[in-house]
Amino acid sequence: MRWAQRLLSVGALSAALVFTGMSGTAVANDLPSEGFADLAAKVTPAVVSISTHRTLDVSVDNPPGESADQEKNKDSRSSASLGSGFIIDPSGYVVTNYHVVADADEILITLRGGKSFPGTLVGADEKTDLALLKVNAPSPLPFVSFGDSDAIRVGDQVMAVGNPYGLGGTVTMGIVSATGRDLHAGAFDDFMQIDASINPGNSGGPSFSLRGEVIGVNSAIASPNGGSVGLAFAIPANMAKPIVQDLRLHGHVVRGWIGISIQEVTPDLAESLELDEQGGALLTSIQPRSPAAAAGLQQGDVILAFDGHQLGESRELPRIVAGEPAGKRVSVVVWRDGSSRTLSLEVASKEEKPLTAPAEQGGRPMADSLLSGLQLAALTEHLRRQLALPGDVRGVAIVDLAESSFAARLGLRPGDVIEQVERRYVSSPADVNRLVQRAALKGRSAVLLLVRRGSNELYLAAKSAKSKNLGALLLYRPAARCA
Repeated sequence: MRWAQRLLSVGALSAALVFTGMSGTAVANDLPSEGFADLAAKVTPAVVSISTHRTLDVSVDNPPGESADQEKNKDSRSSASLGSGFIIDPSGYVVTNYHVVADADEILITLRGGKSFPGTLVGADEKTDLALLKVNAPSPLPFVSFGDSDAIRVGDQVMAVGNPYGLGGTVTMGIVSATGRDLHAGAFDDFMQIDASINPGNSGGPSFSLRGEVIGVNSAIASPNGGSVGLAFAIPANMAKPIVQDLRLHGHVVRGWIGISIQEVTPDLAESLELDEQGGALLTSIQPRSPAAAAGLQQGDVILAFDGHQLGESRELPRIVAGEPAGKRVSVVVWRDGSSRTLSLEVASKEEKPLTAPAEQGGRPMADSLLSGLQLAALTEHLRRQLALPGDVRGVAIVDLAESSFAARLGLRPGDVIEQVERRYVSSPADVNRLVQRAALKGRSAVLLLVRRGSNELYLAAKSAKSKNLGALLLYRPAARCA
């Protein structure tokens, strides 16, 4: 793995995964003539250091001579980690990262002046790596407020404050390097990238605008060695605010849910679906009795807009849906059969969300033949048992394929089931042949497949450089019959 792709934790000194901050409002264009000392003096009293302890049960082998039937002895050992946080209310509510306090038996929160207090966990959300703590202090505590991260611009200045390597109260300056970063850490990835120096122990600390507002919760770094190289990532304030509010009110996060699984629309998939532009979210499955099913959404639909939000990328949809309140009726614009239509849907509440299916196999360049070197077979009861397929699965099984075949390069494997070709269900190799031939006669340069692998479904676009090459898709060898 290349070093730029390694994410290292800044929440625990011994961890290998780094996470760092929240971001908020746009900042002033001009540098303050007096430097940043006044800003640092204003915000640092509200930034805290967090240490946690966790007791681990470690199994040890029995001494020689004891029966092998006896259980292994267990030895209790302690694990400690360090992180950062910030106070958002004078009564003592503290925001940090989930990974800073996950599985902690004890939480200790240390203020700038060195006073320490036990911290209690109010609630945590692993999906967004956020947690809310509470400390009981004898007097009101200094606090900071969230800003508007949607107003932030690339190039705006930020100040990061935290507890790197346990030093506490460390201030670093930088700029916003990018927004909307997807680190593939989860369905809600939308990180702000900053170049302020962030190191292990900074996790959960804030990034501030020049107005002194929290614009990000520092959460991750990319590094070849665990130290800062100017690639740090923060959870935007506008994402963190509703999460923190839910944690304070309910102890957990209440998310909107519609019951779908989605994948990215690649350029080749867009061509297969006759979309003029790449974008939207392709529905790979819909849960029965879900809001999406009740609204009439169908597998293979492309959601172009949800509640007035145009979707440039599929990963935008989970965040939009999650932020909708249960019971709200929204409009959904979908692309189906070469045209768009608008459906009405009522959002429900559930701790599930649209899942992004991997699209790594979609849209590989077409060689000469999709089915050359591929053995297909209709689904007999014997084959269903071999592949552990439910009785309602329809399609044609791939029982063998040559390693050098285009189908293998596309990502198909023995055991996969081709359920649809060009959005039509197939039940025999002849069906596959016929539908590919129809696509070729239409001058299509790509064939859209719906493939089942285990319990997952995925769309693939098999594309040729020229539409005449689709004729080569018709070459296949019938599979041997299975007794």
